[in-house]
Amino acid sequence: MQKIIPHFWFDQEAIKAAEFYSSLFDIHSLNTHVTIYDIPSGAAETVKFILAGQSFMAISAESSFKFTPAVSFQVFCDTAKEAEYLWKELSDGGNILMPLGANAFSDKYGWTEDKYGLSWQILYLPNQFITQKIVPTLLFSDEQCGKAKEAMTFYTSVFFNSTIDVLHYYGEDDEQNQAGTVMYGLFELEGLFFVAMDGGAAHDFTFNEAISFMIYCDTQEEIDHYWEKLSTVPESEHYGWLKDKYGVSWQIIPTIIKDMMATKNPEQLKRVTEAFLKMKKLDIAELKRIYEG
Repeated sequence: MQKIIPHFWFDQEAIKAAEFYSSLFDIHSLNTHVTIYDIPSGAAETVKFILAGQSFMAISAESSFKFTPAVSFQVFCDTAKEAEYLWKELSDGGNILMPLGANAFSDKYGWTEDKYGLSWQILYLPNQFITQKIVPTLLFSDEQCGKAKEAMTFYTSVFFNSTIDVLHYYGEDDEQNQAGTVMYGLFELEGLFFVAMDGGAAHDFTFNEAISFMIYCDTQEEIDHYWEKLSTVPESEHYGWLKDKYGVSWQIIPTIIKDMMATKNPEQLKRVTEAFLKMKKLDIAELKRIYEG
């Protein structure tokens, strides 16, 4: 099971967006679709889906958070034709940040926001073996610029199975970026690859709750570990959500809650929902007690 799952927070469009993304990739599916009632925004729809064999989750709930390029998703394409197809579909109705074309590191590369505002980087790298097709990418910009390497080191110290695999830096001859900051960093946390980059140009965006990363935990000890290591913004602690010192949002979730939220018993679902909405750090023993009645 994938331990870390990217999570998208939409206002109303989670189901439509998940259906759209699923139509673009091989090895795709829409899994569970659950409606949660009696939450502060009234009701929320959640959907789990698979793209290119990787798990994602999205929610439709009232939100003031908007996607920004601070978190994007690099897609490594097998062919130039695939890159052109994904670019056409993902840029249609969106906002192109960097046009698709050749550059120093890729035969085809482009960066776009799709029609829902989510950012994608499309790459075609011929003769390269791709182990993970879609890679979450963190852009450290604004007051976080220059902290990409520090963040990679921090994250790999927090997660038990983790490595830093690639680090490339901007040189002295780069006119737009500070020499010595990270141009491209590849690191792995619990089997999921991430990219980190420093944004040299002045950007007016940074990380927010629109994109978070869910960490599934089997034990309370695991939950306690990630909560203690990652949470640094007390006012952002709500029902398993937290924000780290770089502004990246995480959800620390007990694995058993997946079965709890999939129950066909409306009373059980209501009890569990009411319980976790009152919690900051989630308590497995208490959730089990309430679920079982």
